[in-house]
Amino acid sequence: MNFRANPSEGVEINLAPLIDVVFLLLIFFMVTTTFSKESQIRVQLPEATSAENPGVAENVLVIQVNKRGEYAVQGTKDDEPQQLVNQRLETLRQALEQSAGNLADPMVLIRADRLAPHESVVRAMDAARLLGFFQMTISTANTE
Repeated sequence: MNFRANPSEGVEINLAPLIDVVFLLLIFFMVTTTFSKESQIRVQLPEATSAENPGVAENVLVIQVNKRGEYAVQGTKDDEPQQLVNQRLETLRQALEQSAGNLADPMVLIRADRLAPHESVVRAMDAARLLGFFQMTISTANTE
């Protein structure tokens, strides 16, 4: 009895299927990957060119936003702007509601400092919208 194995061909590893699989994975990842270039746009906000106050009409609520994002609300042209204690939406909404009194569909004028945070201006617009005031205008104010 001969238990020795007959020397046959050497063991050979076929790399062709492995290369095919790696190539297909490479193509899959290249197709599914999105290449996005993040870019920043420098926005130059407008400045007020005159220091004069054009006044406030009878049916206008004025929200002033300073460069720190703090609010002051003026109900009628005879009132002095009332500084709000915080920057929360609910506080601003209540101040607008109180200042509006019985004005029917007032226009909301947002006077924002050119360095005011965008979030503060949008919060002022949102507070006015929550009260049903849809006529809005925005003006800039000189920075001090």
